[in-house]
Amino acid sequence: MAPRLLLLALVAAAVAVLPASAAVASIDLGSEWLKVAAVHLAPGRAPIAVAINEMSKRKSPALAALADGNRLAGEEAAGITARHPAKVFSRMRDLLAKPFPYVRALADSLFLPYDLVQDARGAAAVRADDGQVYTVEEIVAMVLHYASGIADAHVGLPVRDAVVAVPPYFGQAERRALTQAAQLAGFNVLALVNEHAGAALQYGIDKDFSNESRHVIFYDMGSGSTYAALVYYSSYSAKEFGKTVSVNQFQVKDVRWNSKLGGLEMEMRLVNYFADQFNKQLGNGDDIRQSPKAMAKLKKQVKRTKEILSANTAAPISVESLYNDIDFRSTITREKFEELCADLWEQALTPIKDVLTHSGMKIGDIYAVELIGGATRVPKLQAKLQEFLGRSELDKHLDADEAIVLGASLHAANLSDGIKLNRKLGMIDGSTYGFVFEIDGPDYVKDESTDQVLVPRMKKMPIKLFRSIRHTKDFDVSLSYDKASELPPGVSSHKFAEYAISGLAETSEKYGSRNLSAPIKANLHFSLSRSGIISLDRAEAVIEITEWVEVPKKNVTLETNTTDETLSAESGTTDSTTDSKENSSSGSDADNTSTTNDETNVQDTITEKVLKKRTFRVPLKVTEKTAGPASTLSKELYSEAKSRLDVLNKKDAERRRTAELKNNLESYIYSMKEKLEESTDMLAVSTEQERESFTEKLSEVQDWLYMDGEEAQANEFQERLDQLKAMGDPILFRE
Repeated sequence: MAPRLLLLALVAAAVAVLPASAAVASIDLGSEWLKVAAVHLAPGRAPIAVAINEMSKRKSPALAALADGNRLAGEEAAGITARHPAKVFSRMRDLLAKPFPYVRALADSLFLPYDLVQDARGAAAVRADDGQVYTVEEIVAMVLHYASGIADAHVGLPVRDAVVAVPPYFGQAERRALTQAAQLAGFNVLALVNEHAGAALQYGIDKDFSNESRHVIFYDMGSGSTYAALVYYSSYSAKEFGKTVSVNQFQVKDVRWNSKLGGLEMEMRLVNYFADQFNKQLGNGDDIRQSPKAMAKLKKQVKRTKEILSANTAAPISVESLYNDIDFRSTITREKFEELCADLWEQALTPIKDVLTHSGMKIGDIYAVELIGGATRVPKLQAKLQEFLGRSELDKHLDADEAIVLGASLHAANLSDGIKLNRKLGMIDGSTYGFVFEIDGPDYVKDESTDQVLVPRMKKMPIKLFRSIRHTKDFDVSLSYDKASELPPGVSSHKFAEYAISGLAETSEKYGSRNLSAPIKANLHFSLSRSGIISLDRAEAVIEITEWVEVPKKNVTLETNTTDETLSAESGTTDSTTDSKENSSSGSDADNTSTTNDETNVQDTITEKVLKKRTFRVPLKVTEKTAGPASTLSKELYSEAKSRLDVLNKKDAERRRTAELKNNLESYIYSMKEKLEESTDMLAVSTEQERESFTEKLSEVQDWLYMDGEEAQANEFQERLDQLKAMGDPILFRE
């Protein structure tokens, strides 16, 4: 079967949208940055574009903050990081579905001074300054809610359907948790898409592979991880409107990663290097690593220093009042930076080496190695890649920051019911982990079949799966990562899901006394979604019974004038008796009538008993009982989280409304004062007393605005604006 087609329109006229207001979004939620793209038709605008934030930037900090009773996200949250580092939450995506001890250790290693607590599942949660505890899913939902606002502002209407990109090493718990977080943010998640698949889409959408197939490796080093994905591009023939056409396609063959190596690890080497320098400068035994504010300031400046080193051989660092009102200034050369990260350069090559090894391919078989991710701009990394690949130039045809989100938007458009694009590119992605299932229950005999491979690694998605077991009692099913697979970061157990199957014992008791033609069995129906999430969807008992059943005997019929007959199905003969009665009558020669019985031809079918197999399918109850950090929020916890977020959403809306009305009032005051001073038309249509009274009122409200108005509510700004307009509009309308 041909893979599902992904389509792209180059111009608005080439895209059909039903209805006209249809729009979908894609979100690339990274460890550090957030990118949003939208697919929407509007006259004079590109149908697919990266959405800019409130600061007109194409990427936003993936941050959420809870400070002084307010919720901030993105750029606003970044603005208070240095002053309130314990209230601004970063890297939340990487903390989803992780055990509390792992999260605590990671936060400490990155000098993140969060007030972390352990929730009822054993996962991490954060406590805000007002004492309210929020799950990691809720914090991620806050970041995604901010992304939703960016998409809405770009399109000009609410965008609720979205595709979210995820790193390939995300396991089952992380994918489920991220989906739940997106739903809390108000999104309908069309699918999760692996980051490398998004980049592969963007690379191949405008290329023709009908004359040449090719293997391409996508090498991505972002803030928190590194991976290499091997993708095979080719074409196949298909019928379209009666004609044979060539359709491009790609298949992800393999992907390997290092989930701990990224640009952040390089920055932390610099952070510790400069922290040691400053501690020596202090000379009193203090360690600024114990000061959250000092470390927040230092990390912010280190990021800039690292960026400068990518374009220069040396870079300065300057932090005013780093600690105890003491300034810190220093410089570092690129050579020293590369020395500090000496062990990382070889580690950075491991994913690409592993992909080649497991695929059995050589460097010469690879058409291109495309670089994506911000950390690939580091000169030393590029030099190591050039040396390993034996190439003087690296492939940089894609935007390192935006390739994933733009490719994900193509996937979103294809999955949307309301958008149809006209460029075709078949996509086959695979599961980045292998999965096995295990049966356990009373009297269940375990053998080599009890721990079976359900999904091999890189199995294409989506797919339906079916397994059957012979058993007569209720049992449990567990899903685990294939032991040959690397576990997701922070995960210590291969098992990630458990289900209880009930109703089989009752069904077996009900049908056990019947003439069974085969042992009772249970059928298990699994699915691997296009998001890479595997689940046990339903189960049923299958009972096969052989019984004597009366059926028509072929080619045997009986014609009779009588009404009484006896059939012997066993012998196949028919005993019948016939009663015949003659009636005569006499009359005159002119009127001679006779009456006889109506003769009826009755055709009856002779039956016989035969052995016949009958199959009964009885639905069984499937109850998920996954527990621990890997479990999703229960219905009760989800409802509570949604209520908390709804309160914050309303508060945010009121805060934005207040800021907007305050700005409107301020703008009106300045505009009217300028007109009163400079507009000759206003002088001509107003009296001096009117102008003096109006000017006095404008000054009065302006004084209030910058004093008592700092803490005013939205309605107060609106009320004063209405008062001013009541005086000013009659004058304006005379012009």
